[in-house]
Amino acid sequence: MHPLAVPMMALALLTAACTAAGEDPRPADSPGAIVCSDASPLLTLAGREVHRYAYLRTGRLLPIVAELPEEGDAISIGVDPALDEQALRLRTSRREGRRVLAIEGGSDLAALWGAYRYAEHLGVRFALHGDVLPDALVADPVPELDETRRPLFELRGIQPFHDFPEGPDWWNVDDYMAVLSQLPKLGMNFLGLHCYPEGGVGPEPTVWIGAPEDVGEGGEVAFAYPSRYASTGGGAWGYAATRTSDFAAGAALLFEEDDHGPEVTRGHTPLPQTPEGCLEVFHRTGEMLREAFAFGRGLGISICMGTETPLTIPKAVRERLEAAGADPADPDTVRRLYRGMFERIDRTHPIDWYWLWTPEGWTWQGADEEQVEATVRDVRLALEALEEAGSPFGFATCGWVLGPPGDRARFDRELPASVALSCINRSVGFSPVEPGFSQVSGRGQWAIPWLEDDPAMIIPQLWVGRMRRDAADALAYGCTGLMGIHWRTRAVEPMVASLAAAAWDQSGWNADQGRELELPGRRTADGHAGGTVAGFPGRAIADTEADPVYRTCRYDLDAYRLKLPDGGYSVTLCFCEPHYREAGKRVFGVEIQGQRVLEGLDVFARAGGDRALDFTFEDVEVSGGELVIDFVREVEFPFVAGISVEGRTAEGSFQRRINCGGGRWAEWEEDLPALGTLGPFPHRPRDLSCVDFYADWARACFGEEAAADLARLFARLDGGGEPGRPELTRLPRPSNWISGPGGIVVDRTPWEEVAPRYAFVEEMAALRPKINGAGSLERFDWWLGSFRYLRAVAEIGCLRGRLDLLVERIEAEPDEVTRGRLAREEALPIRRDLTRSWERLMGLQLAVVSTPGGMGTIANLEQHVRGHTRLLSAHDEKLEAWSGEPLPAHAQPSTGYAGPTRILVPTRRSQVGEGESLRLKVIVLSSHPPERAELWWRPLGRGEFQSMALEHRARGVYAATLSPARGVALEYFVEVETREVEIVRWPATAPRSNQTAVVWRAGGS
Repeated sequence: MHPLAVPMMALALLTAACTAAGEDPRPADSPGAIVCSDASPLLTLAGREVHRYAYLRTGRLLPIVAELPEEGDAISIGVDPALDEQALRLRTSRREGRRVLAIEGGSDLAALWGAYRYAEHLGVRFALHGDVLPDALVADPVPELDETRRPLFELRGIQPFHDFPEGPDWWNVDDYMAVLSQLPKLGMNFLGLHCYPEGGVGPEPTVWIGAPEDVGEGGEVAFAYPSRYASTGGGAWGYAATRTSDFAAGAALLFEEDDHGPEVTRGHTPLPQTPEGCLEVFHRTGEMLREAFAFGRGLGISICMGTETPLTIPKAVRERLEAAGADPADPDTVRRLYRGMFERIDRTHPIDWYWLWTPEGWTWQGADEEQVEATVRDVRLALEALEEAGSPFGFATCGWVLGPPGDRARFDRELPASVALSCINRSVGFSPVEPGFSQVSGRGQWAIPWLEDDPAMIIPQLWVGRMRRDAADALAYGCTGLMGIHWRTRAVEPMVASLAAAAWDQSGWNADQGRELELPGRRTADGHAGGTVAGFPGRAIADTEADPVYRTCRYDLDAYRLKLPDGGYSVTLCFCEPHYREAGKRVFGVEIQGQRVLEGLDVFARAGGDRALDFTFEDVEVSGGELVIDFVREVEFPFVAGISVEGRTAEGSFQRRINCGGGRWAEWEEDLPALGTLGPFPHRPRDLSCVDFYADWARACFGEEAAADLARLFARLDGGGEPGRPELTRLPRPSNWISGPGGIVVDRTPWEEVAPRYAFVEEMAALRPKINGAGSLERFDWWLGSFRYLRAVAEIGCLRGRLDLLVERIEAEPDEVTRGRLAREEALPIRRDLTRSWERLMGLQLAVVSTPGGMGTIANLEQHVRGHTRLLSAHDEKLEAWSGEPLPAHAQPSTGYAGPTRILVPTRRSQVGEGESLRLKVIVLSSHPPERAELWWRPLGRGEFQSMALEHRARGVYAATLSPARGVALEYFVEVETREVEIVRWPATAPRSNQTAVVWRAGGS
């Protein structure tokens, strides 16, 4: 008999565990009760969540009752109409010698947020992938509290981005529900989705595009076109089709099949091949979103989705329209398509908002008036179609920019006040919140910072200080919404937690919160405003001896501001067209100290390409200590290569030269830092202090003893970088966009010179002895393992750089015999080491995979980095030709798993609807199939655990289904026994503390 298959009451189990640890979780007074009516699904859920978290943190199962009991402490949950609708209050009072904690909200939903705030006061912290429960229990389920909270933003949430397997491309309905259930815990109430209607990763099936007559009463459609999400069979930028059985280091164990993708496209990857298959993908996707969105809206979450503008009509739809005699470019046709889209959405999976995304090119290149007008016309057609469809949901714009170049706030004048305006930060988050928000008023305004960026998708990123800055700027600009764009879930844990907290309270770190900010004029500053760096190393530049200055430039910039002593100066602006090879592609103007000095400047038309062109302006007066150079957009992006200032001041002669976009060279200083926000508010640093956040986060995640040291380490690694200079991030960044997201940077610097940047990894490892408790240790090892993997990414990049240098040396060798010897004796050993390093890197990533996003990273490494960019094999053909023989077998990575036995449950649902089954996917990573794989479960804290054998699906993938009783919460854990008689459990804290799920009337059902 299994040792747990005996009656085991939760209180006895937890009390014994805590007594052994020298602590007793039970308070001396009465255990108390939870007073909560079942007047609404949300109040019912609030009561059950307080019940669950009180049990998880104290070991007590507090009964839920309808009325305040005559004796004993109590927690009451309800609604106080005197509070604002989104406000909540937690207050402990004394009544006849006992304590009563009142959790109240201005609405049922706010009362639910209050229940989760109560859990936070018990030490719980929340993340998108699940809850953080400290190992050490607390004694008292009724803390002394007195706080009232109201969010700073009406809408707060996330924008998980499709188009890569790390994000919702690979989510099923349980994944959506798992994430949605975490949002109210974080005090969030918004989920937004973007859909590519065609192109490199599209069409995606999130939004169907078609005519109203093709939409049935239930949302079913009569015509569809091929659509896809990412799969290992292909379907994303830079991802080569790769069989999962060919994945290195045992990664195939994660997947049931060779062609892995989301459930909605199963059997139809990478694209459906028949009309019936096209319909089935859209039908499955609609059903998935219907179930997920109903669940989320039942939790008070606003759902938003949309496509890009002007409307992209998929090829098959265009051909069908033309065959019917309709012109796809005709405004009436476009309006009719929008109406069909909106009616299908309303009948299939109702939403709260539809947003149209402005052209992505508006952030990378210019837009002429005709292009802007086309977008405005398209948005108006969509608004007309929405009204014709009965206005079933609200309308918004979004995009990579708030509005067109040169006038980011233009839509505020062009569109009705009912339309919300939003955008993500530019430069994949390195730029601050769009300052154009400051010019918008009287409508919804949603700022969307980046929780992570896709150029460095495969590595950890830390942006807590940036999240605080962006939240502070969004508040200062008067934004009504604050959301975070991301793909992964666990990897963004600190960022989503900090952004969620900043949406409610900034008083501890934002000195401007609550103050009416003035609108000052220009502030004395020293740096550039906006812009991205472009470099052209090795390029020969005519008409100059200062080639390094002209080989780099900062483009798409707004201004430079230089601190100078007051006086008279000559200012020289240095240009060189590095990109365009015809006139008219880049035209702009320049103002100095507010006076136009250049207009209609076309550098190529004046000088040609790769040729220096300087303009000098005399008698420029500086008073107030600042020289301001503004760049005025006319066609595409303004740019500048260098700025030279010479003059006389009261203290004598003065000279200053700036290498724009470049480093220090001769008497030229390196490019200036970014000024920060550009709106009417003072310029501020890009990152705000975040050590206090990390101190709290580290205590919850890792325990008290190491928290202070870890907080300082994480805060030291957090933030940094700027547009065009991501290498300035404080956490090393050996990954970049290389024909797709998260490529590994090939670095020719010897590893011995690079390695010191990763000293923090061993610094963190040295703190491991201070980590106490199975949960703390699992979380610590996840981050330590992620940092070790980060270091391995950099190391393999240097190893490949070493091979590149040797290959160039062999190519330059004229003697064929010598080439062959060098290939065999020097290059092939490095190639072998590259393979072994890849196996090690994959093993390190497999040690931390725990979510669908982590599985997506594995696919990225194998499909994109090893497959598409050929990190290992780029020189194989040359090496075989030089050596005269095929590469040895050891040049290919092993597919066998050599790590320790691991259990992962990638999707962790914490809420289940009444009458719904809880479906579990369990993955076992092991060098041999386990002898036994079981699920142990029971009602929360009651009775004996029951077991069931996991159903083996394929490889390392297992499944189980639980059908909880009505209104009864669950706790469960997974146990695997290996052939070495080793027992491994998930979660790491089992059986003392297990995975739990509450049962409630989800979606108001």
